[in-house]
Amino acid sequence: DLMDNYTVYFGHILSNSFYPVLHRAIGVGSAFEGWSPREQDVVYRVLIPMTPPRGHSFHLELDSAGQRHVRNFRVRVQLECTCRREQQAEDVLCFLHHPEEELRRNQGPSLLDTLCTGSYLDVQKTARWFYQLVRAIWPALPQSYNWHLVLLPSTRSCQFKVTNRETSFRIEVLFGVRRGDSDIFVSSQPGYAGTPSTLWPESYDVAEMKFFKHVARQAPPDSLHLRCLQLFSRLQLGIGFSTYTMKTIVMHLLNTIPVSQWCRRHFLRRLMDISERLLLSLEVKRLNHFIVGNQRLPEEISLPQDVQTAEPPNLFHRLVMDPVAHSQGIGEY
Repeated sequence: DLMDNYTVYFGHILSNSFYPVLHRAIGVGSAFEGWSPREQDVVYRVLIPMTPPRGHSFHLELDSAGQRHVRNFRVRVQLECTCRREQQAEDVLCFLHHPEEELRRNQGPSLLDTLCTGSYLDVQKTARWFYQLVRAIWPALPQSYNWHLVLLPSTRSCQFKVTNRETSFRIEVLFGVRRGDSDIFVSSQPGYAGTPSTLWPESYDVAEMKFFKHVARQAPPDSLHLRCLQLFSRLQLGIGFSTYTMKTIVMHLLNTIPVSQWCRRHFLRRLMDISERLLLSLEVKRLNHFIVGNQRLPEEISLPQDVQTAEPPNLFHRLVMDPVAHSQGIGEY
């Protein structure tokens, strides 16, 4: 409800501007998939799709110079001719064909002049702009009468907390550009250390959320697949295996073991399957990404052709290069 209210006000405030058009937020991550490892400290992550404003277009360019196991993109912003719109009495001057002085006098700055570095959309500038929007709109929202807003520091997303006397919600807002009409985005999620502010990592969050929704529709009422994932993700919180490692293993198993076999009477067997898959992956130093290159996804999950046919990245690639890390992983198991 909070994010829907924000979306309405985003539309009002930005309707005549040349900032990105913000669309309805999509809930992603463990809180919306139903398996948060820390039930007392849940972070609600949402992804807000962005499309270009009038007179602009977005063009995604793959960063070929980056790390081989990470796919990063740049969002090149290009000005488009709007002379025909002007002839049709739309209140917009063409950034390409009107004199600069007339544009400065009669029209707001282009997106290139506000949130870009060079010709590319800048993650950090976009995050700062979004923080300002969230703060400015908050007093107009109905939630502001009973809740208190606290903005939290972040450079590549917008994080804030809303609290009242009884409870609090922590929200992380990511922004992204959709790849065509697929469920894959390039988003403002954190990349590797030192990721330049014009790089947008490819995000599979929406596709993974849709996979869990697909499983939930097929699952019997007593299915414990989320409890299995929650249990293993909690076990890993104190040692070297990430929650994403355990999530990936469970997704692979959900895609091969019928969901009818995740009921209460199969609980111990499924826990053994997860444990054995983790050990096998450690021994062979390979854990394939679940989305990239997966030819067995449900039909409702739409992937770009290059994502569908790519070689799956190895989430355990570090173990191949580092014998110490491999020995440590086996020891932790």
